[in-house]
Amino acid sequence: MSSNKASPLQLFFRWLPAVIWMGVIFYLSHQPGDRLSSVIPWFQAIFPWMNDFNWGHVAAYFVLALCVYTGLGQSWSGLRGKLLTVLWCAAYGLTDEFHQMFVPGRTPELRDIWNDALGATAAMALISIPWMRRLHIKLLRILSIKY
Repeated sequence: MSSNKASPLQLFFRWLPAVIWMGVIFYLSHQPGDRLSSVIPWFQAIFPWMNDFNWGHVAAYFVLALCVYTGLGQSWSGLRGKLLTVLWCAAYGLTDEFHQMFVPGRTPELRDIWNDALGATAAMALISIPWMRRLHIKLLRILSIKY
């Protein structure tokens, strides 16, 4: 195996954040509508402008996109990797909305998929800024994640 190729263990740790974050999204998506509605006033105390959880989709999929992009590795660090990351996140958002059809008090919404893709696109735009990309790579090296 060449020194540029990640070992199975390195691949595992590179993809682990994405898998964990997808689990977090699934857990939050599985919460009944009345449980989420009771949490909004608490968030509004901190963020008065917030009247629903649409911003949560943008934030959650922003993080997921960074995790997926890291999982793809350096050979996918160009435009095709960024596009694949956005598509991956949008596809996961689609499955998330399908899942919500079976959760009491939740309904699938196209706007949520749009917000998911928006969050992923914002993450890929941010990581395209040269100094942010260098910071990302430096962080991965500090965490000993072969990129």
